[in-house]
Amino acid sequence: MNTLSSQRISIIGAGFAALTAAKELRKRLPSADITLIAPAPEFIYYPSLIWVPTGLRSGDDLRFDLRPWLTQHKLNFHAGRVTGLGNGGRTVLTDSGEIQNDALLIASGGRFIKKLPGIEHTLTVCEGISAAQAMRERLQTMQGGTIAIGFGTNPNEQGAMRGGPMFELLFGIDAWLRQQGRRKAFELVFFNAATEPGKRLGEKAVKGMLQQMASREITTRLGHKPQGFETDGVLTDKGKIPADLILFMPGMTGPDWAANTGFTLSAGGFFQADAQCRVTNAQGVYVAGDAGSYPGPDWLPKQAHLADLQAKAAAQNIVAELQGRTPAARFTPELICIVDTFNSGMLVFRNESRSLVLPPMRIFHWAKRVFEWLYLRSLRK
Repeated sequence: MNTLSSQRISIIGAGFAALTAAKELRKRLPSADITLIAPAPEFIYYPSLIWVPTGLRSGDDLRFDLRPWLTQHKLNFHAGRVTGLGNGGRTVLTDSGEIQNDALLIASGGRFIKKLPGIEHTLTVCEGISAAQAMRERLQTMQGGTIAIGFGTNPNEQGAMRGGPMFELLFGIDAWLRQQGRRKAFELVFFNAATEPGKRLGEKAVKGMLQQMASREITTRLGHKPQGFETDGVLTDKGKIPADLILFMPGMTGPDWAANTGFTLSAGGFFQADAQCRVTNAQGVYVAGDAGSYPGPDWLPKQAHLADLQAKAAAQNIVAELQGRTPAARFTPELICIVDTFNSGMLVFRNESRSLVLPPMRIFHWAKRVFEWLYLRSLRK
């Protein structure tokens, strides 16, 4: 086996989990050969994409060149799109060559399920800056009409969804239109297949969300399962919801190259992992963030905070395995988020023993902005 100073560690991805793991590994293995693999050496601060449609942020505010950060932490970078894995994960296959490793962390994120007919008539904010900017352009040109906002899930893995940003868009657009004096010209409609949307946040959070919708005169279509989309509306099992603009977050699944790895995948198409973030039946291969399916409570979220916790545990276990020790680190099942409303925010916290929801306050909106500033500042250093 290679010495620790010459061992090669590959990290697939350039998001929250990938950067957190890279820092943790560099701290614990100062001389290891660590390589990030992603299409481009850039980081997108996805949590703030919700502010692009209403003009609080631009795309350039959220895109960062990682090359100085990579140099600072003595990390290598391989530009390429992953197409699969070989040799039990010891080889990462990309469209620009192969990378060999002694340990691998998959932190590539997942992808959205785009199977519903007519889904091209919708916009998905978490697809990236271009989608968020397209929302901005549509909202600026609309003089009135109906905006339908909703999210879906993975039918084979119900927790594989990202509903929080859609609540934020819903409340943020409402507040933005009111600020402009244009709210009366619009109808906002929230639709979802569940009768209690956002239940992973906890029953208190669901109640608070629905109360917010009622107080803001937002129409709800709950228990309406989306079956497709048209240019002028959402098709559901209970009829059509007319709409001039449809903002929809589909359910999630694993990366498109996951099937070309030979590893066990979950029912929803994610890399199946154990409590230590090890990929099932794989040696020296770990997963953190949205690409994985993990044991734990059914409310485990797909969010940056949990991805960071998983990345730290995975990094510690990679080091342990490389050093011949038994990997024992586990991530804490925990949900922390601020559901932003453009000028205020609702704090939601949940772990295995308690659940907490605090009503909308301006201080939480500013807390979210401060956290963004601190995180991005760490990349600029």
